[in-house]
Amino acid sequence: MARDPKSVLDAVLDGVVVLDGAGRVELSNAEACRILGTSAEATLGQPLEKLVGPRHPIGLLARRVLETGRGAAWSELGVAQRFGGELLVDAAASPLLDAENKSDGVVLVLRDRTIQISLQQLVSEREALEGFGRIAAGVAHEVRNPLGGIRGAAEILASRASDAKTLDAAELIVREVDRIATLVDDLMVFSRGEDLRLAPVNIHFVLDGVLDLLAMDPLGARVRVERRFDPSIPELLADSDRLTQVFLNLARNALQAMEKGGELTITTRMSLDHHLFAAGAEHMPTLLVEVKDDGAGIPPALLEQLATPFFTTRSGGTGLGLAVSRHWVARHGGRLRIESTPGEGTKVRVALPLRRAP
Repeated sequence: MARDPKSVLDAVLDGVVVLDGAGRVELSNAEACRILGTSAEATLGQPLEKLVGPRHPIGLLARRVLETGRGAAWSELGVAQRFGGELLVDAAASPLLDAENKSDGVVLVLRDRTIQISLQQLVSEREALEGFGRIAAGVAHEVRNPLGGIRGAAEILASRASDAKTLDAAELIVREVDRIATLVDDLMVFSRGEDLRLAPVNIHFVLDGVLDLLAMDPLGARVRVERRFDPSIPELLADSDRLTQVFLNLARNALQAMEKGGELTITTRMSLDHHLFAAGAEHMPTLLVEVKDDGAGIPPALLEQLATPFFTTRSGGTGLGLAVSRHWVARHGGRLRIESTPGEGTKVRVALPLRRAP
C-alpha cells in the first residue's frame, strides 16, 4: 500500500520544507509548521522570505542553494537562528535537480535546538553559581574576622580622637568597613543554602510594589512607566521578598540606562510552550515577566559578562545586582535572559514555572 508522502514527512522529527524553483513553499511537514508558527495550508505557495523575513539567514541560505545548486551543511549557518523570539533553530538546505541536472527547488531541513542550547546554558550557569559560591565562602572566611578587628580599632580611635581630622578619619574607616561587609554579605548569597519562604504570590502586587519604590527614585521622574499586565495570571508559589529583590534590581538597571528619560515597559503573560527549567524539560505553564527599556542598549561583547559578580559598566556600581537576580530566579526554578540592541534598548525576560500551592 502506497503511503501518503505528507504523513511520512509529518513523522520526521526535524522540520522539512520543500521549495520550488522560485523559492515558494510546495510542502511543509508538521514540525516545520510548529517552528515557523503557522500551518501547512498557510505556507503553501508562499515565498519563504515572507514566512521568515526578507533578510533572515535561513531565507538567504535557501536562496543561495537555489542560485548555486550546491547544498549547505548545518555548520555553514554558523549559529542557531531565532524564530518567534523563543526558538533557536539550525538549518540545512539541499538542491532538488530536474531531468537536466539543474536546480529547480530546495529541500530545507530545520532542527530545533532550543532545549539543547538551554540545557547547556543551565549547566554553565549552575557551574558558574557553584564557582561563585566557593569564592564567596573563601572571601568571607578570610575577610570577616579582619574586618571586625579593623572596625573595632576604628571605633576606639574615634572615641579617643582629640581633633576633628582624626575623628573624621576614624568614622571614614568605619563606613568603609561596613560597606565592605555589606558586599561580602551580598556575595554570600551564592554560597548559602538559604531556603525560600514559599507562599502564594500575586506577581502584579509584587511588580506594583517595585514600581512604587521606583517612583521615589530621582531617575524615575524622567521615565514613563507602562504596565502591560495580563489580569488572568493566577497566583504562583514563590518567595515574594526575593522576587521583589529580583525585579527591583532589573527595574533600577533599566532606569539607569535611561538617564535622559525614556519608557520603562513591564509586561506579564502566560506561556504554555515547552520550557526547560532547573529540574529538566517540563510541559508546565510558565509566567513570563519582561522588563524593557529604550535606553542606549548593551554592546554584544559585554552582554555575556553582565551577570558575573563585580562586573559592572556603571560608575559606582558593585556589579552584584544582576548576578543576585539571576541567582534568585534560578532558585525558583526559572530562567533569566537578556536581549539588547545598541541604540534601541534592553529587554530582560524572566520565566518562572507556574507551580501552584499543593
